[in-house]
Formats: sequence, C-alpha cells, structure tokens
Amino acid sequence: MSPERVGGDVVVREPAPFTRQLRVHQDRGHTVLEFHGEIDIAAAAEIVPHLDHATSGPEPQVVIDLAEIEFFDCSGLRLLYRARHRVLDRGGQLHLVCTHPLTLRVLRLTGLSRLLPPRPTLDEALGRPETTSGTL
Repeated sequence: MSPERVGGDVVVREPAPFTRQLRVHQDRGHTVLEFHGEIDIAAAAEIVPHLDHATSGPEPQVVIDLAEIEFFDCSGLRLLYRARHRVLDRGGQLHLVCTHPLTLRVLRLTGLSRLLPPRPTLDEALGRPETTSGTL
C-alpha cells in the first residue's frame, strides 16, 4: 500500500481483513484467506488487494481456504496462480483447502492440483490432521 497524507500525518492504509467474499485471520503462524460465496470476476477484483497484502512480505506463510465457496470460475483460478507465484517468489509456502467437487475437478483439469495440492481441512493443510475418535 502506498502512503498518503492525512492532515500533517503520513498514513499507510492496509486492506480491511473482511469483505463479503473474504475473511482473513492468523492461524499457527499462517495468514488464512477464507473465500466465501461466489468467486467471480467482481469478487476477484475485491480480493486481489488483500491477497497481495498477505503475500507481500518475506517468506509468507499463506493458506487459501475454499471450504465456504459456492461458485469458482477462472477468476478464482487466476487468484490461486497469482498467490502461488507471489509466495514462491518470496520464499514462502502456500497451502490450499478445498472440498468443493466442481472446484476440485477444475483444479485437476487445469493441473493446478499438482502444483497446489488441495487438502480437505485447515488442520491438514497446516500439517496437523484432525484427531479421530477411537483408540490410538
């Protein structure tokens, strides 16, 4: 974000962590971007500044969580490619959470699932599988 002058002060405005299609939070040292609802060209335009902010530092640790999406088009794919490119350029890690059958199919057809393997839960994406009931 570029600084701007407000009165005599220099203010750096950062994107708000919540939009209609996006929730951003921290979990175990990772920035988690939860996409919600329909991810189309309009939503992607709203998400890009937050995505760029989350992937801007050195060695960013990012998770994109698609568990709450209802629709995901090529604009969403561009967001994933953009995030992957930015994170890898900065020596970080990007993880993906996705269980939506149609989105998983698109990820497989485009080859993105090989580059960014989807996990079914946030815990699995962060390397901690959910505990199961029963004896260990």
